[in-house]
Order: sequence, then C-alpha cells, then structure tokens
Amino acid sequence: MKVLVIGQGGREHALCWKLRQSPSVTEVFCAPGNAGTALDAVNVDIQATDAARLVKFAKAEKIGLTVVGPEVPLVEGLVDIFLQEGLTTFGPTKKAAEIEGSKRFSKDLMRKAGIPTADYRVFQNPQEALVFLNERESERIVVKADGLAAGKGVTVCSTRDEARDAVKRILVDKEFGSAGTRIVMEERLEGQEISMLALVDGRTIVPLEAAQDHKPAYDGDTGPNTGGMGTYSPTPLMTSELADEVIQKVFIPTVHEMNREQRPFRGCLYAGLILTPQGPKVLEFNARFGDPETQPILMRLKSDLAESLLACAQGKLSEIAPLEWDPRPAVCVVMASEGYPGEYRKGKVIRGLDEAAQVADSKVFHAGTIRAGDQVLTDGGRVLGVTALGDTIQQAKLKAYQAVKCIRWDGAWCRKDISDKAMVVGG
Repeated sequence: MKVLVIGQGGREHALCWKLRQSPSVTEVFCAPGNAGTALDAVNVDIQATDAARLVKFAKAEKIGLTVVGPEVPLVEGLVDIFLQEGLTTFGPTKKAAEIEGSKRFSKDLMRKAGIPTADYRVFQNPQEALVFLNERESERIVVKADGLAAGKGVTVCSTRDEARDAVKRILVDKEFGSAGTRIVMEERLEGQEISMLALVDGRTIVPLEAAQDHKPAYDGDTGPNTGGMGTYSPTPLMTSELADEVIQKVFIPTVHEMNREQRPFRGCLYAGLILTPQGPKVLEFNARFGDPETQPILMRLKSDLAESLLACAQGKLSEIAPLEWDPRPAVCVVMASEGYPGEYRKGKVIRGLDEAAQVADSKVFHAGTIRAGDQVLTDGGRVLGVTALGDTIQQAKLKAYQAVKCIRWDGAWCRKDISDKAMVVGG
C-alpha cells in the first residue's frame, strides 16, 4: 500500500517516519514535506490546501491511504473532497473539524454534552466585551480568537489591562485576521495541563498515551503562548484512573454529541485538559494529531500505525489489536528561530544534524526546514523537534538535550526545562 501524508511540519515528519516502518506500506509520499520528510519519504511539491492537485496525484499513484496532518486543510474540507473521489482518507470531514475550527462551536458542544470546561461568553463587539470585563470581579481571564490562529490566538491574562489589550488586538486590530471576527472569553483555570489523544472512527475510541506539552515560550512557563515548545510522554499526571475518567466524561460524550449533530468524527481527536481541584476540564479540542505531542507518542508506539489509521478511516477500529507501547518515556525539545513566536527570519544554515543523529535512541524531526543543495535551512518559527527515549524521564531529557547541543544555526534557541514537571510529580 502507498501512503500520502499531507503537511510539512514536525507532526508530518513523525507520521512519515512511523508509517514507513509498517510491513504493509511500500512507499510514503509527503506533500509538500520538508527537509526531514525527504529522508523518510518522497516529497511532493504540492501545497496542503491544493485539493485538485492532491487528488490528481493520489489517483495517479494509486494511494491506498491519505493522512491529512494540519488543521487548515481539515477545516477547509479536504477530507470531504478526497472521500467524494473514492479515496480512503484519515481525518475528519469539514463539519467534524469545526470542533477545532471554531472555539465557539467547541464550547457550545461541550455545554450541550455536559463536558467539564470553563465558563465562557462569546463576543463580536469589542465594546460589549470590555463592558463584560469591567463588570467581572475576577481579573483572571482567558481571551481566545474563535478561529484558527496557529496556536497563538490564546492570551492567558492575569489583569484587566492584559485582557483589554487582547480584546483590542483580536477584535479591533485584527491581529489574527478572519480567525478573530469573534472571541471567546472564559474563566482562567488553574492546574497542570496534559494532552490526551484518541483514534476515533465515529463509534470506537482507541486512546493513545498521554503527553504534557509546554505552550509558553520560555522556561518556567513564562512568555507568550506558542504552538508548543516541547513535550514528553507518558506523564505521571495521567494515571489509569484519570485516563478512564477522561474517556468517560470527555471522549465518549463528545463522540456521541458529534453523532447527534450529524457530524460524525473520524480521525484523531485531541483533548487539551487542565487538572483542576474539581477534576479534569477541557481547555480545547483539536481535530488532528498534536504537534509536538505526536513526536514522542509515535517514538513510543510499537504497533503498526498504518494498520491503525487505515482501520480508523474504514470505520473498523474495533477490529484492531490493543495498541502496544514502549514503556520507556520520550522527551521532545523544540528548537526555534530567533524572534518566534513573533517575527523571525528564514534561511539560516543548520549545522550538526548528522552529529545529532548519532545520539542513541534519538530522532530529529524537522518542522520548519527546507533543503537548498546540500544544505538544510530554517524555514519556520519552530524548526526542529529533537526527540529521545530513555529508561527514565531524566535519561530521555539528557539524551534529547545532548542531541540539541549538536545542532546550531544563527539565532537557534529552546526551552531548557522540558519534562521537569514530570520529575516534580514523580517525586
């Protein structure tokens, strides 16, 4: 079977790398891919939103399974187009992907389904939002752009001034364009955040191992939100009892409610959770594999990924064997461009990738890279996801940062504390 992975980030590199290991897969293509996917797949120069060319390619190559990685083509309905052409595709339809594409839809769905989440209000008018802010007793609030904003449309505020500024940037200054025509304002919840992903075929739910992402840019969870500066899996926060609770209180009612809404979800459902004194609550849903969570999760997956994703796409998840996992933890450290998550420059020459590849039980997943001749250049804000396995979290962290130290380019930086939370929790 030939497989086509659509996208060009670290998540897509990890998917290509893992799918290629399947005995049933003869060839993996990635459209458009990056300098890293070119090592583990065949890059195809077609953008992730160019539906017509992607369909034409999939038919010409007789692709047996297409995996859509990023949120934008999912929300724009790429899966619907592929399905209409009779192509087996992993990922939710446009209607189902709205669970990520609109935070208002997602919050309304949770309210209807009784899923634990923060109280919220939705605004389009900035003046009404400011009046609401001024009338609130608590100054701690979260302001979210309603649509897709590449992980940067959320502002966690500690003061009214911060919240007012977030309202102005989104609704008045249009910092996030059409993604910010509406905002969701919700109470700020306190607690540790964890990510839980599951394969869902509309009826059957197969949970993956949990991970803990690090969204703020700088050490100690300070600075602006990013798409994720690193993650590790598993997390000691996710006990088997808590996992069961999340499945019962979050995933099952979500899948049922999506079916009632005639938006059956088929693909990877991602729940961003926060552990509050009242129990786990949902911060957000994503309609696809997380990035960078996918990197350490797939490093630990021992089962055949192609078999699982194909069964999910065909509505046959109940027929696959239970997933097997490497018990060793994995840590992923994101190396970013100077200036990220703000403005940054592209085209910096990356050195030391071959040295990093020599670190045992490690893999450098490319996110924002491009090849120019015999050189690899930076081509994004989050450039690499340096991932390693270890017998303990400490060992996995040590190996990941050992590989990080091999790699250099002008302006490269990363957080230094990825996975430290696990060591605190684990005692």
